[in-house]
Amino acid sequence: MHLHRSPSGWVVHAPAKLNLFFEVLARRDDGYHEIETLVYPINLYDTLFFKEDASGQIKFGLERVSGVWGPKGSGLGEVPLGADNLVVRAAELLRRRCGAPRGAVVRLVKRIPSAAGLGGGSSDAAAALAAANAAWGLGRSAAQLGSLAAELGSDVPSFFAGGPAVCRGRGEQVQAAGDLGMLHFVVVRPPVGLSTAEVYETCRPAARPRPLAPLLDALARGDVARAGRLLFNRLEPAARELSPWIHRVESELARLDLLGHGMTGSGSCYFGLCRHARHAGRVARHLQAKGIGVAFPVRGSR
Repeated sequence: MHLHRSPSGWVVHAPAKLNLFFEVLARRDDGYHEIETLVYPINLYDTLFFKEDASGQIKFGLERVSGVWGPKGSGLGEVPLGADNLVVRAAELLRRRCGAPRGAVVRLVKRIPSAAGLGGGSSDAAAALAAANAAWGLGRSAAQLGSLAAELGSDVPSFFAGGPAVCRGRGEQVQAAGDLGMLHFVVVRPPVGLSTAEVYETCRPAARPRPLAPLLDALARGDVARAGRLLFNRLEPAARELSPWIHRVESELARLDLLGHGMTGSGSCYFGLCRHARHAGRVARHLQAKGIGVAFPVRGSR
């Protein structure tokens, strides 16, 4: 994420992510699943504006971008308002834990679709923790904020890694993956989203888990073609059972000259690994004309 000061407060650009690898190891007694995943931030951002307010209240506003997402951003899906939004929950959590009875005026500009596997809500929560920490002068480290983040959601801590990350446990055990190179993708958001809970409930954990190490090695060596063959998501068969759109989008991408393709997170977004930015743009235009959803090119978030 990118945090910087503005004349009126603080601004955070909160990136979406792709899961280049996702293995489900076991179902846990607490209802969660034991996983191992490789998270790669991309340059699709929500923007959070955060300004301290003397009222002592958290005042939250939401703005949806339109454009490719339809009138008033209707294609972005459902986004909770008020106290149910992860941004508000994050600010309230930090305020309680730090004993800081501070207020804030917060505005979220939404560009990342929900129920898509792109981690938009989780990234927004991490952005709210970072912005509140800065605006209220709390001085908490990224590690301390990451520990708090795990209370908000399994994906939230990964956005404090500062780049690609390997996540284990239920997702809250985060290890920076280092420089994996600048990758280019095309992403397709089908017309419908998927419920994370339903996808996990349908998923069958691995009998023989697939190793992550070969993919990490390929990316570290810059062998993007080999990396494309190693993309993997254990949740994809479950998502395919729940929505015909997964198979339809997969079939379209399989016909194209891509280095690899796969679903991110619990879906419904699907992505293809491209050779370069021009390739990603060309493929996105082709897929957009197919009527399978919104297609757009992205690259790694710097």
